Amino acid sequence: MDPTSPEAQAELARRHKAAATTVLGLIVATVLLSVVAFLARPYFSEQPNAVVDMAVRIVILVLGLGSVVWRRTKFQPTRLQDIFGLGGVTGLLKTLEKTTIQLAILGAAIASIGFIATLMTGNERYTYWAGAIAVVVFLYCYPTKQSWLRSLYKFSDASRKGEVNVPEPEDLSGVG
Repeated sequence: MDPTSPEAQAELARRHKAAATTVLGLIVATVLLSVVAFLARPYFSEQPNAVVDMAVRIVILVLGLGSVVWRRTKFQPTRLQDIFGLGGVTGLLKTLEKTTIQLAILGAAIASIGFIATLMTGNERYTYWAGAIAVVVFLYCYPTKQSWLRSLYKFSDASRKGEVNVPEPEDLSGVG
């Protein structure tokens, strides 16, 4: 399928909308967790626990840094080129969508862990800072349609032959 064809553009729009809606929905859910933690403050009794504190910090750090590594690995240009070669436009768009949703799930896991730590310890700040880190992960993985389109043209045969004049992206780290 040619990336400029109406079918390819329709699939791009559909998959981008699905990924963007998922990320935005999880951002809203993260904010709502923070609101719930704020409203439930009077019902919490603080029970400091150094083991839980350190475990939560380490897990959130690993998930946050892991999301960066996961994205950089999944969006390597040679990997995307191979996927395009094997699966064409559909394969590339599936990969962009799937990876974006996987990263969003990592962000949701970060927010959830912070909320669970709040429930365990009674300290609502776990939800706040885990939510802030999760929002950073969501913004990092938020898919821009233009970057998906650039990737699609970059890996298509049409751009290799010079038929499509698309500016080369400086780095594919903006793909998702």
